[in-house]
Amino acid sequence: MAVGKATFGVMHPVRGFRLGTTRARIKYPERRDLVVMEAAAGSTIAGTFTRNAFCAAPVTLCQHNLSQVRSDQPLWLVINTGYANAGTGARGMADARAVCEALAQQAGVAVSQVFPFSTGVIGEPLPVARVVDGLPGCLAALSETGWDDAAHGIMTTDTRPKGASVQLKLAGGTVTISGISKGAGMIQPNMATMLGYVATDAAVAPALLQRLARQATDQSFNVITVDGDTSTNDSCMLVATGQSGVQIEETNQEDLAAFSAALNEVYLRLAQAIIRDGEGATKFVAVEVSAARSQAEARAVAFTIANSPLVKTALFASDPNWGRILAAVGRAPIENLDVNGVSVALNGVLIAEQGGLAESYTEAAGSAEMQKEEIQIQVTLGRGEAVATVWTTDFSYDYVKINADYRT
Repeated sequence: MAVGKATFGVMHPVRGFRLGTTRARIKYPERRDLVVMEAAAGSTIAGTFTRNAFCAAPVTLCQHNLSQVRSDQPLWLVINTGYANAGTGARGMADARAVCEALAQQAGVAVSQVFPFSTGVIGEPLPVARVVDGLPGCLAALSETGWDDAAHGIMTTDTRPKGASVQLKLAGGTVTISGISKGAGMIQPNMATMLGYVATDAAVAPALLQRLARQATDQSFNVITVDGDTSTNDSCMLVATGQSGVQIEETNQEDLAAFSAALNEVYLRLAQAIIRDGEGATKFVAVEVSAARSQAEARAVAFTIANSPLVKTALFASDPNWGRILAAVGRAPIENLDVNGVSVALNGVLIAEQGGLAESYTEAAGSAEMQKEEIQIQVTLGRGEAVATVWTTDFSYDYVKINADYRT
């Protein structure tokens, strides 16, 4: 189940970036489950990762390898589904290294040039032999047009692939930015996304690339939630191959601003695609909080509403139970809230103001808005000028079923 039409769209090839996917039978025999990505020598790479203390072994290894990158060799990324390789102790780290060593040997690069990623069940050991045996199939399939297969190859409980791609003309030429993501449950990243891979053929220095990745993450993957759970494996990587010949630099503020805006667009589309495909989702919900004292305060209120099981179940029932929204606002972690200054609306229909029900509100009007697939919950706090938006889903029967049956 997902909200809206499945529109993977056109994925523009990124010069110097190839993707290969295969069926390695890691957990399920007939699905694409292993992906390898190659970035040409001279590429730079940046990443954002989960802040979960029980982070997966591949997350730890990726963070280490970011500081070891050599510019004279290609970069390699390897992603398996089925097993998260998290909560696996010393064996998990050894298994992640073994996969990196196998790919490094086959690709002819230093092992520090390989970045591993895993997604799936937590606590079960990675079947290393099956992953390694699948690597030649991925290498044989490498192509700059391999985005669609790769998007399918990183899916777990996702119902559809997620991709976004843009091209922009800058002073030095045309630049491409393309990316894919996966995720449907255990979503409140607090860093990045479940798994996300974005590549550009622009040339960007490592420090600037990391800053741009962080900024894009904060405006996209850090403002989505399905269920309030932060995964052990969240990773989002940004690679710049430089193959377009267009340099993005601090000294050219016009090109930098245009590139940053396009990058933010790709990240946001990938993040919103995760919400549209949230486990069991029937609604795509934007929680907009305005007139806050700070953006952090606005986000705190928005996340409190977005993660409220009572609000989310009311959304599933198409029930305009505005009292649940008020209760969520009231328990958000902000100080000295004057409830008389708060107003709440659904898709522009005013529901509550001055501490109670708005005189203009009718149950029929609220119910009509709640029937829609896409809903905006608009909250005005009346205490400042800061704004923030968080995107979320409802909670349906299918969400419970998917997660109750996840390991069976």
